[in-house]
Parts: sequence; C-alpha cells; structure tokens
Amino acid sequence: MVLVDKKILGGGLAMIIVGIVLTVSVSSNMPAGQSGMTEEEIIDLMIAQQETQDYNTLSGILIGVGFLLVLISFGTRRRKGTAKKEEKKPAE
Repeated sequence: MVLVDKKILGGGLAMIIVGIVLTVSVSSNMPAGQSGMTEEEIIDLMIAQQETQDYNTLSGILIGVGFLLVLISFGTRRRKGTAKKEEKKPAE
C-alpha cells in the first residue's frame, strides 16, 4: 500500500537536486575585487556580485519549492478503505 504520488515526489526531488547543483556552481564563481580598481571596474564587480546573490536566492527558492512538493507527495494518494461522507437529512 503506497501512499506517495511518485510523479510529484520525482518532480520535487529533481527540483531539489537542480537547486543544489545550481547553488554549488554559482557559489564557486563568486567574483572578487582587487586593489587599484577603477570606478567602472568597481561598478561591474558590484553588479556581478549582485547577480551571483540573485542566482543563489533563486536556487534557494527552487530547493524550497522542491521540498514542498516532496512533502505534498506524501498526502496526495487516497487510501482505498476510507469511509465516504454521507449527508443525512434531518428527521422530520
């Protein structure tokens, strides 16, 4: 008796894996400054650092949504033996 929806679980795990790989690859390429940079180089460095931070945020969101899908997959299958709700009319 399986209570897990395998499609949602697989999608959630895939999103988690892609998010972790993206986080590792983006974090390894963090731009760094050096002494004696011009104003234009400093601005380019700040833009590159902001882009890296934004990619890290997006990969974190991807990991979070994947984790939510994994959690949701455990509650999506219905048990076969559950009782059906029946509305009873009030006795007159």
